[in-house]
Amino acid sequence: MAQKVHIPNFISIPDCQLMAIAEVRTELGKKVQDRYQIPKRYNHHLELAKDDEIEAVAVSAGFALQGQIAKDLLSAGKHVFMEKPMAVSIKQAEEMLEAAELAGTKLMVGYMKRYDAGNELVRTTVDQFRQTGELGALTYVRNHGFGGDWVCNLDTPRDTTNEQQPGVSEPIPDWLPADRAGSYLSYLQQYTHNINLLRWFLDAGDDASVKVVDLDGNGFNGVVIFEMAGNRAILESGNISHYRWDEHTQIYFQHGWVHTWAPPLLLKNIPAEIEVYRAGEEQQIFRPIPKPSWTWSYYREAEHFIQNIRNNEPFRSSGQDTLTDVRLYEEIYKKFLGID
Repeated sequence: MAQKVHIPNFISIPDCQLMAIAEVRTELGKKVQDRYQIPKRYNHHLELAKDDEIEAVAVSAGFALQGQIAKDLLSAGKHVFMEKPMAVSIKQAEEMLEAAELAGTKLMVGYMKRYDAGNELVRTTVDQFRQTGELGALTYVRNHGFGGDWVCNLDTPRDTTNEQQPGVSEPIPDWLPADRAGSYLSYLQQYTHNINLLRWFLDAGDDASVKVVDLDGNGFNGVVIFEMAGNRAILESGNISHYRWDEHTQIYFQHGWVHTWAPPLLLKNIPAEIEVYRAGEEQQIFRPIPKPSWTWSYYREAEHFIQNIRNNEPFRSSGQDTLTDVRLYEEIYKKFLGID
């Protein structure tokens, strides 16, 4: 993700100067530094943290490790953009937020779906219908995520070496059985995106809880029912060998719906598609086009990070907001495993 998405995007933002890279795999770090002509290279993020020229750092690492990296950088006075998931436990997430508060730094989590121009239009449209009541009450929400081909032949070069990534112990929740760590991390890595998007579409904030969990023995395929801001929201999880990306969200009202389809994640400049259906006497289906029409959510999230470092506005996908997602996926797995 760093090589194919984040480094090229940050380099191309006029208000951003890429100063350094930190990579424990020395040979790989040197290759990436040379490819992108990055002025400085460090062998560890703690070395980079001491560089006073650096104001902010983007972190892309292993699911559990990147939380610790982000905490160290926040404590060192750096603003941090990081890949999701933010943390693998509530404890880890709270420690990161405490570090940011003590240092006066800001944390943004890479929920790029919130920066998709199509999804922005979905949220605006849903907000409008809820305020005007023209489609009646909101009755039902579902998100379907079965995956597929998310890379779509993205041609950005990627350097590789035979160096091994360092091992790291997973700071999993205390209540989680060790033999369930793999399925837990797999589920949260994939579906933290979907949970976060549902909350954002419904403007639910922290007003969200898990009601029912019905997952297969693999702890991945199945259905989870949430209550979000007083609304029932369903998450359908699974796998399919689809040539595109099988993910869509449908928000039902008494007299219509707003339906959106996610593009394959690494397919550039393709925002989410939208369908609005109005029932009643005059049946209407129309597909509004987001503005700007051709944009990439990953680039827009990078722009948002750079812009919001310079002001006092919270990030649209702040660490504080993301704490709710961490709480929810702990709730999901506790219910799945029958743990009180």
